[in-house]
Amino acid sequence: MSLGLENARSTNILLGILGIIFSSFCFAVMGAFVHLAGDLPFMQKAFFRNLISFFITIPMLAKDREKISIPKGTLKFLFLRAAVGSIGIFGNFYAIDRIPIADAAILNRMSSFFAIIFSLILLGEKIKFVPFLATLGAFFGAMFVIKPSSNFITSFPAFVGFLGGMGAGFAFACVRKLGTMKINGSVVIAFFSAFSCLLCVPFIIANHAPMTFAQVLVLLGTGLAGCGGQFGMTFGYYHAPARDISIFDYSQIIFSAALGYFLFRQIPDLLSWIGYAIIISMAAIVFLYNKKIGEFDRSAKK
Repeated sequence: MSLGLENARSTNILLGILGIIFSSFCFAVMGAFVHLAGDLPFMQKAFFRNLISFFITIPMLAKDREKISIPKGTLKFLFLRAAVGSIGIFGNFYAIDRIPIADAAILNRMSSFFAIIFSLILLGEKIKFVPFLATLGAFFGAMFVIKPSSNFITSFPAFVGFLGGMGAGFAFACVRKLGTMKINGSVVIAFFSAFSCLLCVPFIIANHAPMTFAQVLVLLGTGLAGCGGQFGMTFGYYHAPARDISIFDYSQIIFSAALGYFLFRQIPDLLSWIGYAIIISMAAIVFLYNKKIGEFDRSAKK
């Protein structure tokens, strides 16, 4: 590989890393805003987050009208992505209100491991031995965060957060499936945002809570931060492959722990920190394994 190409690759990887770190910061801020919004139904909070995403996506669709199409066979996967993605957001928002936001963040990051499993189902991708063992290790680490006990009520919010991570992982696999079917990404985001908002409406009608002007501003910030996270992630993976930058996605845990402490005086307990260490270690193993495989493939092509 020439020096020029190597420098260009290094620059793209750096841009990718910066994009992922920015995305992680935005998602951590989103979690802090969700908690800061106070005693509002989590579905009401999720509605605002998705509504902002919808209105930001619409101008993109209007700009690329010629790319708006739903190829044959994609509609069922659009609905599936919207359904499981909604479970991901609802589970995450429910957990954020009830456990430390760093705990909610790490459980949501289990999505990367669930994506491996659901990619096997949807795309027929084989699970290699090392990622499989790492996935089992991550599940073990998640139990330290969930802390299952005979008192199910105390563990329930963490279980819901875990299910949210499962939904998000399923959604990632659906997005990859839709990508192979050549559907515009903006269509996927707009469809999901609209679907999720519609799911929220009956719950909001039945359990609507009055909001102060400050709470409305905070929820608007939730939506903007969530969009920033999506755009940062898209920017990051546009410039570099996942094997080179995915590990930096876990910087969200650092940001969430810092925001949780400074804003809410939340301090995760020892078991949670052990769970963080295990899950991040498993992610690092998968990252290093994928990077090694990528380097081997590049060498074989020379």
